[in-house]
Amino acid sequence: MNIEKIHTENAPEAIGPYSQAVTVGDFVFTSGQIALVPATGTVEAEDIVGQTEQVMKNLCAVLTAAGSSMDKAIKTTCFLADMNDFAAFNEVYGKYFTSKPARSCVAAKQLPKNVLVEVEVVAVKG
Repeated sequence: MNIEKIHTENAPEAIGPYSQAVTVGDFVFTSGQIALVPATGTVEAEDIVGQTEQVMKNLCAVLTAAGSSMDKAIKTTCFLADMNDFAAFNEVYGKYFTSKPARSCVAAKQLPKNVLVEVEVVAVKG
């Protein structure tokens, strides 16, 4: 089975020893994306809405580079630093994942770079 590593300049560089995504067959597995701005590698948004918007832009870029898209997502895993942000997060999330993939959403004690949200996606290519 061939595993292809995905990389795009339109999403933030990995901050550790991992790929932005990998593909196996017709499946795309993204790494968790946080609210880093690709050009600067910094978190610019301070609130959950702004950070979620940046996460979604990063995911769109990675999925596009892998030959997929948000509407091809079949499963997402979402991590929130504070479950009180759930409603605001859902509002932004719903604009991007209109196909309503399966999802898990959990609270995390702390996320990388002290961000408020991280999302990973499993999607199909094509």
